[in-house]
Amino acid sequence: MQEEANMTSVPEVAPNATAQEILRLGVTAAQGPVKLACSFSLEDVAIIELAREASLEVGVFALDTGRLNEETYEVADAITERYRIKIDWYFPRHEAVEKLEREKGLFSFRESLDNRHECCHIRKVEPLGRALKELSGWVTGLRREHSVTRTDLKAIELDTLNGGIIKINPLLDWSEAQLLDFATERRLPQNRLLKQGYRSIGCAPCTRVVQPGEDARAGRWWWENPEQKECGLHRR
Repeated sequence: MQEEANMTSVPEVAPNATAQEILRLGVTAAQGPVKLACSFSLEDVAIIELAREASLEVGVFALDTGRLNEETYEVADAITERYRIKIDWYFPRHEAVEKLEREKGLFSFRESLDNRHECCHIRKVEPLGRALKELSGWVTGLRREHSVTRTDLKAIELDTLNGGIIKINPLLDWSEAQLLDFATERRLPQNRLLKQGYRSIGCAPCTRVVQPGEDARAGRWWWENPEQKECGLHRR
C-alpha cells in the first residue's frame, strides 16, 4: 500500500474545517486502508467517536510497549465494549527487549537521551513500522497545544518517513478545554489517571503528574528539555 501512496497528493484543508471534515478528507485522499494509532488517550477516543458518527472506515491499532499502566488497558477494554471494534495490537520484538534489559538494565532510558531513544525505538518505533506497512494512511491524536515540538504540524500531510502515506491529525487545533467538553458531552471512556493530574499518558515509568502551570506533556520524560520530548513515532 505504501508504494501506491507515494503518488498521493495532500488535499487542501480549509482553515475552518472541522475535525470530522479533516478526517473525511484524509481518508478519501489515502485511497486505501486507514487506521488510528491509538494510545487510548482522550484524543484517540474522540477520533473513534467522530469516525463512527461519520461512518468512516478507520481501523484501530495499538502499540503495547510492555510498560503501559493498568488504567490504559482498562480504556482499551472499554473502547472494545462500547464500539465493538477490533484492536490490532503490536508488540516489541522480544529479542530486542531481552537484549536491552540484560545489557543496560530496566531504566537505561533515564541515563541519557540516546538510551531513551533506543528504548523508544525498540518498544514503539519498530512496532509502528510494522503496523503501518500495509496502510495507505494513519490517524493520530496530535494537537498543537501539546508542546513546542508540535506547533508546525499540518492537519493532513505526507508521512515521508513511513513510505509517503497520508498522515491525518484531525484534532490539531482543538484546545484541551474543547476536548474535555466533547468527552464529557459524549460520555467517552477516560483514563482514570487523568483525574489524578496525568494530562499526557505514555509508558508508566516515563509519565508523571503534571504540575500547575506546566503544559500537557510536561509529565512525559520530565528529566529532558521540552524540545526533546518525542519518542520517534512522529519524526519529521
